[in-house]
Amino acid sequence: MPIQNHRRAPGVSADLVSFEARHLPGALKLSQEMAWPYRLEDWAFAAELGKGVVIEREGVVLGTAMCWQYGAEFASAGMIIVTASAQGLGFGSRLFDALLDIAGARNVLLSSTEEGLALYKRRGFTTWGVVLQHQGPLMVAPPSDARADMRPATAADLPAIQALDARAVGMPRQAMVAALAGVGDVLVMERNGRIAGYAISRRFGRGYVIGPVAAESIEDAKHLILKHLSTLQGAFVRIDVYAHHELSDWLQGLGLAHTGTGTAMVKGSLPSPDRAARMFALANQSFG
Repeated sequence: MPIQNHRRAPGVSADLVSFEARHLPGALKLSQEMAWPYRLEDWAFAAELGKGVVIEREGVVLGTAMCWQYGAEFASAGMIIVTASAQGLGFGSRLFDALLDIAGARNVLLSSTEEGLALYKRRGFTTWGVVLQHQGPLMVAPPSDARADMRPATAADLPAIQALDARAVGMPRQAMVAALAGVGDVLVMERNGRIAGYAISRRFGRGYVIGPVAAESIEDAKHLILKHLSTLQGAFVRIDVYAHHELSDWLQGLGLAHTGTGTAMVKGSLPSPDRAARMFALANQSFG
């Protein structure tokens, strides 16, 4: 359906509409043009959990933007793409302004490419951190970690995992965590009968992504990551981490090269996580 406030710019024959299932193939084509390794399943997963807008002309998708809402206070934004042939026509601004309308009064988080920085700064976003993308074929998998405090998660662990995630990110992401757990392999770290860490490995893009990874220490996070990596010999693996946690050199030592850098930005206030738990690896840069 058309979004009335931003439907059409004067002199430009393209419409701004809500993201629907019919747009998935066109969205996939856009990300392929950008050399982003999303699969159709990755787009469908993101769209099911979030809300989005599309610029289209006669049924052809020219641009996309999506957001994911976490309670009444926070949202994340991502998958913001405009096809090369339609750039410079103001479509990026129209998409993003419509997305901010969807987010409403919420504080909005995003990870920006170099190309997007100017637009986001004009909309009031400020930089707060750096996200480092590590990926590559895992040529040599680490040996399996036999620690007694790590185990596969069960369905009964989900509420405790969701609670730990909320403490680590400072946002209520119960639906997102449940969906990720539903499509991935989940490990938990258990101490004295409580969940002290969790990590999810799932199919994504060219292979697998490890994230989210939340734990009470960097050493716990490393053990959870290593346990997942021990099962992924020969697979293409991606892990996105915050630079301030200083995991980059360690990941490169495991054979996962640093291949990209994003600027972590916020419009409004950052969430306030419980410092007893931290988020060490992201599900992806769009979900926050």
